[in-house]
Amino acid sequence: MPSQPSKSDEGVRLNKFLASCGLGSRRGCENLIEAGQIQVNGKLCKNLATRIVPGDSVRHNGMMLQQARETTILLNKPKGFLSSRGDPQGRDTIYNLLPPSFHHLPHIGRLDLDSHGLILLSNASELSELLSHPKHKIEKEYHVTLNQTFDHDHIDRMKRGIKLEDGLAKAVSVKPLSKRRVSVILTQGYKRQIRNMFDNIGYRVKNLERIRIGNLMAYDLMPGKWKLLDDVEIKAAMMLNNLPQKTKRKRPRKKI
Repeated sequence: MPSQPSKSDEGVRLNKFLASCGLGSRRGCENLIEAGQIQVNGKLCKNLATRIVPGDSVRHNGMMLQQARETTILLNKPKGFLSSRGDPQGRDTIYNLLPPSFHHLPHIGRLDLDSHGLILLSNASELSELLSHPKHKIEKEYHVTLNQTFDHDHIDRMKRGIKLEDGLAKAVSVKPLSKRRVSVILTQGYKRQIRNMFDNIGYRVKNLERIRIGNLMAYDLMPGKWKLLDDVEIKAAMMLNNLPQKTKRKRPRKKI
């Protein structure tokens, strides 16, 4: 007779529930829990292992929370837009490109003001965790235009790693597309990583476009335009096909 699931296996972890309500990433929601901003069934809850089951009452600073319908948008960000919800200087952000009904969606990762290309916005916590955490090694591909001819001798150096303030920045792949254009694939996400890597070896980036996130590409998505992703596209984004596949060991044949 199958054993009954224990209470610890029921429901979803509190940080995942909070993320699904639009309060931010799972790690960000853990900060809210530890800061004493979450109440579960009328009591202050700081236990990160707490699980939420149907019927539980969850509040953030006294406000009742409800899980929002999971929504994921792929946006082709133009230059001149910040990857942020707002700006003290009043500059345009990516949310100016979206209808107000999507302004609650957190962006996953970012592109700097002068860069353009693909960026995802989603309240799907599993997708956000997958694409944000470096342990999953999700590839992001960029097309980079430089101020001078790219020296092929620098390929190995970029793949071995260049020491930046944030750590050792490595490229998974570096392929010249023309004299001054290069395809760069990363699985890391340091701030302004590509610009800083090229700057470190004597180049200046004139144009930087992200053309791929995991298995997602722009196709016919024009700059400034966006599309809702369906279940098939989201599943494609969540495929871990960048990780090395385990090879099956062949069993030795029995001697007859």
